[in-house]
Amino acid sequence: MAAETRAGQGLDRSEVERYIAGRPPVELAMARSIVRRAVVVGPVMLVVFGLLRGLEGLVAAAIGVVIVTGYYLLGGAMMSRLARISLGAYHAGALFGFVVRLGLIAATMLAVITLFEVDRMALGLAVVAAYVILLVWEAAALGSAKSKHRER
Repeated sequence: MAAETRAGQGLDRSEVERYIAGRPPVELAMARSIVRRAVVVGPVMLVVFGLLRGLEGLVAAAIGVVIVTGYYLLGGAMMSRLARISLGAYHAGALFGFVVRLGLIAATMLAVITLFEVDRMALGLAVVAAYVILLVWEAAALGSAKSKHRER
């Protein structure tokens, strides 16, 4: 009877934390996968912004792709680290870390336009486009990997 009750309740917090601590850092692996995709997306964006906005647009797009790539690496490293600390830290990082990292993107963009003469329109569009394209591409890749796994 006790085993049936326990099975219905699922894992307790300490069991989940031990399980996570013994696994490879999935979040960091996903961030690295996004960086590999940025190697493809980045040059395409540079060409597009270079053609549309000239040399200043090309430079701004390069900076934008670097900012977004750094965002994903920071997020993956942070979430991987928090998963090893505790489940509560992981949840707090997921809840508040997203907002903090978006603030860092905005602060970095403001610092760039303050310190350097860049095409602001191209920088803003490149950051948004790179963020969305990389996110959607990674989500699609994960979704197709799950569906292939289910077919087996």
